[in-house]
Amino acid sequence: SEKMQRKQSSKNSKQPLQVHHSNQTDLSAWRKGGKPDPEKSLQNPTSHNSQANESEQDSFEQAVSYFEKVQSPVSLRKNEVLQKHLATVESTALEKGLPPEAFDVLLNVALSGKFADAVNTRLLKSLIPASVIPESSLVSSVSWLCVSKCSGSIQLLFIRWVISMFDFIDHKDQLHALYGFFFSFLQDEKMCPYVCHLLYLLTRRESVKPFRIRKLLDLQAKMGMQPHLQALLSLYKHFCPELVSITLSGRMKTYFKNSEGPWKAAISAIRRRNQKKSPVFQPLLLGTTQHQSRKRKWNTQLILPASSASTSNLADVKDKNSDLYNISKSFPVEQLQTFSQLLQNIHHLELPSQMGSVLTHPLLLHYMNCIKDESIYLRLHYWMGQTLQEECTWCVVDSSQYEEEFKDFLEIVHKAECFLQEGFSSCEEFLYRSLPFWDGFCCRSQVLRLMTWIPLSSFSEMKSYLYGPLAQLFFTSSLYFKCSVLESLKELLQNWLNWHMIELGSESDSQNHSLNTTLSGLVNVVAELIHFVGRISAIALQLENNVTFLLYFILDFYETVCDIYLRYNLPLLIMPPAGVFYPALLSMDSVSLNQLCYIMYRYRTNLVAAKENEMIKKKVLQFQFSSQTYQEYNQYLIAMVGCLWTSNAFQKDIHPEGLRLDEEVLKKTRVKDFKNSFNIVYHPALMGYALLFLQQAWPDDNTFNFSLIKGRKWNWYLEYLYAQGLKGLKLFIESSISRVSLVS
Repeated sequence: SEKMQRKQSSKNSKQPLQVHHSNQTDLSAWRKGGKPDPEKSLQNPTSHNSQANESEQDSFEQAVSYFEKVQSPVSLRKNEVLQKHLATVESTALEKGLPPEAFDVLLNVALSGKFADAVNTRLLKSLIPASVIPESSLVSSVSWLCVSKCSGSIQLLFIRWVISMFDFIDHKDQLHALYGFFFSFLQDEKMCPYVCHLLYLLTRRESVKPFRIRKLLDLQAKMGMQPHLQALLSLYKHFCPELVSITLSGRMKTYFKNSEGPWKAAISAIRRRNQKKSPVFQPLLLGTTQHQSRKRKWNTQLILPASSASTSNLADVKDKNSDLYNISKSFPVEQLQTFSQLLQNIHHLELPSQMGSVLTHPLLLHYMNCIKDESIYLRLHYWMGQTLQEECTWCVVDSSQYEEEFKDFLEIVHKAECFLQEGFSSCEEFLYRSLPFWDGFCCRSQVLRLMTWIPLSSFSEMKSYLYGPLAQLFFTSSLYFKCSVLESLKELLQNWLNWHMIELGSESDSQNHSLNTTLSGLVNVVAELIHFVGRISAIALQLENNVTFLLYFILDFYETVCDIYLRYNLPLLIMPPAGVFYPALLSMDSVSLNQLCYIMYRYRTNLVAAKENEMIKKKVLQFQFSSQTYQEYNQYLIAMVGCLWTSNAFQKDIHPEGLRLDEEVLKKTRVKDFKNSFNIVYHPALMGYALLFLQQAWPDDNTFNFSLIKGRKWNWYLEYLYAQGLKGLKLFIESSISRVSLVS
């Protein structure tokens, strides 16, 4: 095109890189890790290390100068000078990275076709930045793609390099202006997946045009449902849903191939060396005012990029009224500093290409909460899903050394979920894929925290992907891990119930039918979670010999379950299994017994409220509890009253897994007065209180005769127990014992 020809002519006429004059100073400062000080150089003798650095610097400058001046094609095999300079560029790139001034020369050489593909490939693989990559270098190099000077494999490698180094490009405006040029490369089947990825990073709302949508649909009809095409179409549909009428798959996966292979390890190695060698030298990476960069590439995504149009130049750009940049219609997110700015520009924000930076920006998280733009979640999902898959330390070989960094990343994701009060679907998919390979130790607390924000899913998915692998780890791990899992599942249940309350409040009366359908699905999923926790809890208590520490976390879970109907307005009540109820009832710890009493009190309150609502038909759409729920509650109630109050649990307990025993069997135990073994005086969890009560009531009696606690003393003893903080016991006795007495 004429535009590209003009760029080509301007490229040929522009000034060469002055490696021996002005740019030599820049390269020297870059090589030494700071600005040169001539006075200090004269005063201090040159050490051996500085001489070596200067020698390396001179060699690199000579290599850049050589590649800039070479004109005719040169063979690699017969040219020792070329081999030497090429090796110098490669070693410099691997050791420290290349300065910004070198990219213009090396990119032009690699794409101009002056050398064989073997040389061009090595040059492109050596283009590793020490700080940033000038956008002008990329625009200049793109012009070579128009004149077909380089082979298709070099063009493909160049596109992959742009994708991998996208976060290091200092500005993006001119690249956005080349959107149509990159779009034309979709015709090439080999380049299509990577071009889609690059277009995905560059796409803005104004990039979506009907002719581009038609082209993508034609390619999809020709190639089939390719993931890269579907990703770009999904983004187009979220920007302009009225233009994309086809239905796209809701279940996402990794849509783009990994483009970072040749450069990822080198970038990480450079950052590690630079951070260890000198605290002064720090690569600019994506922003000059942010915290120091970390090692892995995902961390560069968490920092806002350098502004695509600097503040000092914004006025000039606006004055030009350039259709190329269209700055006046958007507010660069890099300038977003205050909440008032967010409110003033909330409909004009231009989010960064690297969506990971949204996770660490509170104002952008506010924006996600206020503006329900599905394209934001879509782009964040793509990036986060790929990052989690590539950086997972127990799924990727030789990545254990980065465990601390992966922990930090998972912490950032979890904090963002807490801020938004909703989970990311990409985290859900990551958990489903990685849990079967997880050992339960690596990043334990972070993984369990992510588990608490799993979005509502169908039970079939959770049963196979979550409950199955989690149960295997649960039964074979330590007591502490079991308690941590139970705590996470309790928080997951609470998050689901809170989500239901929010959705219930936002529904209108005209949506009762759809609400009923949604409510039915929610009830089923929540019920299966509660049943799952009940099963693993009963087995865990057997494995751990009914240890009190584990029992506390189990009962803490059921404190939420027993109040679901009244507190969360969800028509569901599920009693704990007998393997949980009876260990708590017979526990030797007063805290566990008190917890159980409070839980039974809240079950009674919820069941009575549900029965009253059924009687008066307060609601048109009313879920009725099954008779089995009431029956199971009554069985547990009889067992508790028989133990704590009437001392006839061994005779009256009617639960199939209960305490009922024949009197002949009880006599063989040779326990005196076995009927009273579990009332509020003799119960192992309360006997300590009874002993202290006897000491206060009869200070001169050293026989500790518990039979003295009866009649009026029984009531005094009850008041004494209540005064010790056993509020659950008090609520249970006052609500259930009197009622049972009246009935009998």
